[in-house]
Amino acid sequence: MKRLIEKRTRRRRRKLSIRSKIAGTSDRPRMSVFKSNKHLYVQVIDDAEGKTLLAVSSRSGETKGLKPTVEDGGKLGEVAGAKMKEQNITTVVFDRNGHLFHGVVKAVADGARKAGITF
Repeated sequence: MKRLIEKRTRRRRRKLSIRSKIAGTSDRPRMSVFKSNKHLYVQVIDDAEGKTLLAVSSRSGETKGLKPTVEDGGKLGEVAGAKMKEQNITTVVFDRNGHLFHGVVKAVADGARKAGITF
């Protein structure tokens, strides 16, 4: 149990460190990725106004049923990128939300890049 608490504390510390350095604007919103054991979530956020511009998850819509695997992470990134293109969002700041940039998180980023979004 102690190990789990330490793991969560380390991730929370990384998250706060990252968030102190990046912020989304209306020109370049923040693309935040969150993963749980069962689902993946992507939000595009304008921090200047405090609004979520776009949200895609593996719990609803056309991406329902995707698992937090590398393959499905790429698919979710592509869907998120396509929806960003529809809203004329071409450039974002990537927020890995304290997770390491490999595996599923990297697959989401690569999927968004494949859809034409630049970081």
